[in-house]
Amino acid sequence: MERNFIMSCESTIDLDYYYITNRNVSIINYTYAIDGEIFIDDMNKDQNKIDEFFELLKMGKMPSTSQINKYQYIEYFTSLLKQGKDVFHLVFGSGMTPSIKNALEAKEEVLKNFPNRRLEVIDSTCSSGGYGLLLDYCVDLFDEGKTIEEIVDFVENNKRNVQHQFFATDLKFFKRSGRVSWASASIGTILGICPIMRLNYDGKIVAYSKVRGKKKALLETYKVMESKAKDGLNYTGKCFISHSNAYSDALLLKQMVEANFKNIEVKITQIGRIISSHCGPGTVALFFLGEERIK
Repeated sequence: MERNFIMSCESTIDLDYYYITNRNVSIINYTYAIDGEIFIDDMNKDQNKIDEFFELLKMGKMPSTSQINKYQYIEYFTSLLKQGKDVFHLVFGSGMTPSIKNALEAKEEVLKNFPNRRLEVIDSTCSSGGYGLLLDYCVDLFDEGKTIEEIVDFVENNKRNVQHQFFATDLKFFKRSGRVSWASASIGTILGICPIMRLNYDGKIVAYSKVRGKKKALLETYKVMESKAKDGLNYTGKCFISHSNAYSDALLLKQMVEANFKNIEVKITQIGRIISSHCGPGTVALFFLGEERIK
């Protein structure tokens, strides 16, 4: 059925490029820089490039990322509205980037030239696979024939129920961003201590506990899902696990979840280069619908 609006998102959903484009979702891409050279985040379209990226991190390279500016959004939104349809655009969470401000300013500018069109720009308050999980639900609704108003209502009523639970084994990237102190990161790396983290109500990272070793980190991450998932062990919603060059750890967590949650299928995804630039390799994250995130 031909729809009268376009679904749109940003490359930081950390879902496979081919999966999301096959669902007819338009994408605006972030960029990152290494040694002054700028690269486009292609959502792991080329697996060789993601492997090369992590090799560069192992060599000590520290990538930098940039928010999407207003003029990039203007160009992107204009290209979509020129297709003669309205647009639903789900933005990377404001707790991670101020890009939402640029997107909203661009919306005002663009609609001056398209006064009869509708452009919904919605803050997901989510990140990485949690952002992808929320977007995936939205596309399901789109495919079911739901209206743009119904999809907006779904997002506003559920976005802060997307739980983001994760841990990291390489702390130097988190210490660079200030999430973990330099002293704690240095000692933690030596002793094998993993901080246990989550996103709060506003979509900001909170490091709230720590354990020693990956096995305990995996177990702690799983336990949070058991206690916070909608309907507990009877949860039937989506569950994504994302990892940054840590597939074997992600697989162990998947097996743990599927052994206890009998009514779901877990999807493993690779954390893209934008998020990996800030979390580094060795991060494993679990996403699901549950109780509202803590303020």
